[in-house]
Amino acid sequence: MRFPGRFADALLADQLDHVSLSFLVDDLQIRRGGVAGNIAYAMGLLKQRPVLVGAVGADFAEYRQWLEASGVECSAVHISEKAHTARFVCTTDETMAQIASFYPGAMSEARDIDIAAIAAAHDIDLVLVGANDPEAMVAHTRQAKAQGIAYAADPSQQLARLDGEQATELVDGAAYLFTNKYEWALLQQKTGLSEAEITAKVGIRVTTLGSEGVLVVDADGTEVRVNVVPEVAKIDPTGVGDGFRAGFLTAHRAGLSLERSAQLGSLIAVLILETTGTQEWTLNTEDAKERLTKAYGTDAADDLAVLL
Repeated sequence: MRFPGRFADALLADQLDHVSLSFLVDDLQIRRGGVAGNIAYAMGLLKQRPVLVGAVGADFAEYRQWLEASGVECSAVHISEKAHTARFVCTTDETMAQIASFYPGAMSEARDIDIAAIAAAHDIDLVLVGANDPEAMVAHTRQAKAQGIAYAADPSQQLARLDGEQATELVDGAAYLFTNKYEWALLQQKTGLSEAEITAKVGIRVTTLGSEGVLVVDADGTEVRVNVVPEVAKIDPTGVGDGFRAGFLTAHRAGLSLERSAQLGSLIAVLILETTGTQEWTLNTEDAKERLTKAYGTDAADDLAVLL
């Protein structure tokens, strides 16, 4: 939903202990989404064949057809017999601030999914442990480690629900750690670990910085900073981080440098920012090359062209 005003104008600092507000919105859009779905959809458009792992309700059938048509493998998805698919209900104001609610539904059954069984049926070289049922996040992290499969720790909005021990377990041994700037500070607070201590526990640390771009820190401490691809318009920020992760991992797992990987991630992110909804965007190869050239130069566009 979209609110044609500023939430800040309706929030009184001295009245926050008994807030009772209703915002009259001028638009309602029902969109496909979810962290795993968004990332998988983007990777599908980038000519990959991601295996979607998650728990959904019987209402997933139409969404499944959409994802499979976009190149996503859905055979590993768990179908709940008693709950609806998780839902995120979000209202965005004219400043891009957001107020949202999340219904987990079938997501709570994700803890019953076995990564080892999925790995036995598919050629998997990386597991992304994203925002999910907290017990599932810990279980899948342990299972990936036990199977010797590289994994990416991406707690995002679930970081607030994880305790310090859980957050530390997710981080320790991750091939990649994804956070935004706020989550990076929260992760340090939750775990009680310093920046250096967390960095020492992961292979590659990726911190997105909004309009300031992204900071990537390699295992040896080398820092790479990449600016954003300039946007044509700011339409909807929902799912931008998911798109970045899809682009980054697609490029890096294909053997490209951290800089090129962050550049592809930034391109996918801006395509989502310019579109209402997280899976309504499309990838036009020639347009993508042109925007990469303008943002990062001809060499970057040429290097990334094979993935477009």
